[in-house]
Amino acid sequence: MSEDADNLPPTIDSRAGFKAAVLWGFTRAMREGGRSRRIICVDRDFADWPLDAPELHAQLTAWLKGAQRQLVLLGANFDEMPRRHPRFVGWRRHFTHAVFPFAAPEDIAAQLPTLLLDDDGTLVRLIDAVHWRGRASADERSALPWREQIDAVLQRSEAAFPVQSLGL
Repeated sequence: MSEDADNLPPTIDSRAGFKAAVLWGFTRAMREGGRSRRIICVDRDFADWPLDAPELHAQLTAWLKGAQRQLVLLGANFDEMPRRHPRFVGWRRHFTHAVFPFAAPEDIAAQLPTLLLDDDGTLVRLIDAVHWRGRASADERSALPWREQIDAVLQRSEAAFPVQSLGL
């Protein structure tokens, strides 16, 4: 089997397919020699993302050690993150300089798409969350409009999900 065949995007036709596609998207975005400096993950609450996978943390750790690398999370809220992804929350404490969570404005938050993007054409998009249908691709033309749309939302968004909450 060729290397290209091994790197084909998985089909998104189930919850497991979505998780496999997200992991494929992260792997493709962080591949050696890739030009991606920013990975953007968008979802209302990230409840169904495989963010607690130890292999993902290892990949992200190595990737974020590179110059000017950023992992951007755009969500409606991050209330469920500590309960659903406790390992990710703990891992993130070591990378506050490179992991940037943002809360979308209220008027946009309910319509946030579920997708993963990078600077090099990687796109993983959940189109139908009820039936777990979506598409993963490595096509700059498909990714560019999404990147532009998400950049516009990020400009209106606020920093969210602090590593430590202040209080008494």
